Amino acid sequence: MLTRRVLLSAPLAALPFAARAESRFPSFVESLRAEALHAGISPATIEAAFARVSLNPKILELDRHQPEFTLTWAQYKARVIPSTRIANGRAAYARESNRLSPISATYRCDPRIVVGIWGLESDFGAKTGNYHVVESLANLAYDGRREGYFRSEILNALRILDAGDISPDAMTGSWAGAMGQPQFMPSSYLHYAVDADGDGRRDIWTNRADVFGSIANYLGKSGWRVGEPWVQPIRVPENLVATGRDIKKTLGDWQALGVRRIDGTPFSRSDVIGAVVMPDGAGGEAFMTYANFHAIRRYNPSDFYALAVGLLGNAVA
Repeated sequence: MLTRRVLLSAPLAALPFAARAESRFPSFVESLRAEALHAGISPATIEAAFARVSLNPKILELDRHQPEFTLTWAQYKARVIPSTRIANGRAAYARESNRLSPISATYRCDPRIVVGIWGLESDFGAKTGNYHVVESLANLAYDGRREGYFRSEILNALRILDAGDISPDAMTGSWAGAMGQPQFMPSSYLHYAVDADGDGRRDIWTNRADVFGSIANYLGKSGWRVGEPWVQPIRVPENLVATGRDIKKTLGDWQALGVRRIDGTPFSRSDVIGAVVMPDGAGGEAFMTYANFHAIRRYNPSDFYALAVGLLGNAVA
């Protein structure tokens, strides 16, 4: 008891960092509750959502110590689209094709790319994260580096709970607050999640129709062009230097510079616009990317990610 009395009476600045952090966290959570109430979230939702929220040092540790090493494209490709994932993707595509095809047609995108994103984001639904989203977001907001962003995402998460699509205990995701099989942040959920099977709920955690519909809707609203390509491996001459996703030419113009399909044959059309991307630079793999490549980059702005999704999509069917 003596230790406890001394600790409570000591000036806050004199406490160890962990103790200071823990002592301030409840008042920070109260400020989140007040902000949510002011934003029109129901008191019942606020109470249920914050009932299990506590300071979680593991979340802050993961956020502060994200790996900073840089992978080459070859290393990244080997890591995210190994042969086992391609095999699993083919099996998933075959198993879900009757559901994927009409949903993708409704939201105007290609089902193979839906499977590609599904595979990279959650390993076809197997790895969605088991952190409670409101707790993750509250910890990340409390950390302070992007407080405004994460406070906004907390309100978005509470709006989802208020709508009744999911319960607080079932609203799980990554330590960073990305939710369900598509790994949507709450703001993306509000913009793009859909009730594809008409059951009155948008369930991106367990309902495959809603998972596929939400990914497809995201792509459709990101400018996906139905019936057009996205990425293909190519051969390029050694002296080709003007490359990159923003350097766009017709395939006829690229052919005049010596670019060919990977098997050495000419492109089937000369009028389509494309850009040559060489993610590991000269001597590495080269790809022709098209308008739909940029739609994939709206989901994740990494060239590596968009290439991997495109190649996995090519491989699954």
